[in-house]
Amino acid sequence: MDISIVLAAGEGTRMKSKIPKVLHKICGKEIIKYVIEASQGANIDKCILILGHGRDEVIESLKDNDVIFENQPIGDSFPYGTGFAVMQGVHHVNDGDTVLILNGDVPLICSHTLKAFMDFHKKEEAAVSVMTAIFQNSHGYGRIVREETGEVTAIVEEKDATEFEKDIKEINSGIYCFSGKELKRTLTRLDTNNSQNEYYITDAVGLLKNEGKKVCGFRIDDVMEISGINNRYQQYQLNHHKQLEINKNHMINGVTIIDSHNTYIDDSVMIEKDVIIYPGTVLQGTTSISEGCIIGPNVTIVDCKIGHDTIIEQSKLIDSFVGNNSSVGPFAYLRPKSNIGDHVKIGDFVEVKNTTVGNGSKASHLAYLGDGEVGENVNIGCGVIFVNYDGTHKQLTKIGDNAFIGSNANLVAPVTIEKGAYIACGSTITDDVGEGMLAIARSRQVNKEKKNQ
Repeated sequence: MDISIVLAAGEGTRMKSKIPKVLHKICGKEIIKYVIEASQGANIDKCILILGHGRDEVIESLKDNDVIFENQPIGDSFPYGTGFAVMQGVHHVNDGDTVLILNGDVPLICSHTLKAFMDFHKKEEAAVSVMTAIFQNSHGYGRIVREETGEVTAIVEEKDATEFEKDIKEINSGIYCFSGKELKRTLTRLDTNNSQNEYYITDAVGLLKNEGKKVCGFRIDDVMEISGINNRYQQYQLNHHKQLEINKNHMINGVTIIDSHNTYIDDSVMIEKDVIIYPGTVLQGTTSISEGCIIGPNVTIVDCKIGHDTIIEQSKLIDSFVGNNSSVGPFAYLRPKSNIGDHVKIGDFVEVKNTTVGNGSKASHLAYLGDGEVGENVNIGCGVIFVNYDGTHKQLTKIGDNAFIGSNANLVAPVTIEKGAYIACGSTITDDVGEGMLAIARSRQVNKEKKNQ
């Protein structure tokens, strides 16, 4: 069985945050979820997550993920260190298992890299394999010392390295692959005889080498895959790298992104071919964009589904649906539960909330449509307001097909405008209007002569 043990118990003090470090996000997804998905994508049979600080928050965030949670005790009476963390999950390991040790703050590791790493480890029949990389500036990293045969003889930490060893560019990533039997046996032999009084998994590597066991190094080319996050600047660097990768993949799949450096797309967003995205666009959450759309500039879309050949510019959309061949904006705002049909126009400075707008209808400018049902081919004039709130409850406005709502009309809910009805501009409508009727609700104009002084 292939098992992964993910170390995610650290406090992450350098993040300077109340949020556990592994719950900070890269391109809209928690750091730890990237690591779990990479692990599971490498066909891992069992993923064990070692938690400590912020345990409850992490468990809540991952409640829908197929992982096993283990607790690392916290307190001055307990030793820390990577070795101690691995000990908390080793009871899940059998002698014949292959065990992958991962860090919960290294989000860009790829599943195909992990699969290749484990395949290499098994082929070499090693007791332990170490994932390595070449860093031109290796300061601060453990150096990989190899024999002429290529086997790893030692991992030397910066503070213990000789001048010769400090010149070594190959570094330890902190990702390991162990034989289950050797991991279990070696963990019992670790001690805290070091400056930090901690158990180190690197000591297990040294113990196995001293016993004459085979220790291998697996070098990868992309150093970003093993880059960890300890502070907000490193989070920014990895977020930026991931964002450019996401944008590149969309472009390769037929999406035109005018300026990749000024376009933000979450990892979870789906975009079909022949979509054009202009600068300043932010696409987040479960958003999906169908083919042929034009998005931007300066558009934010969160958790929305957009139909094909629709144009959205300089607007904000949240948890809504927009159909095919429609247009939204500029400066429109679709709040949650807006359902916009096909060939619909939602124009400038129009706000829609919890309202369905039928096919072919239009609200071209300066209107508020809150808590409503608008039929097909309805015209909503400039300045129309759905007066949906009575001070206690939200009420519903219904407008039938082919109705015409004149400019500056107030529709005081609950109210129904039947199909084909006409509301005169400037009216405040408090009663239902029947099919095909004209409703006028305004005072008669009175002009008075100016009196002579």
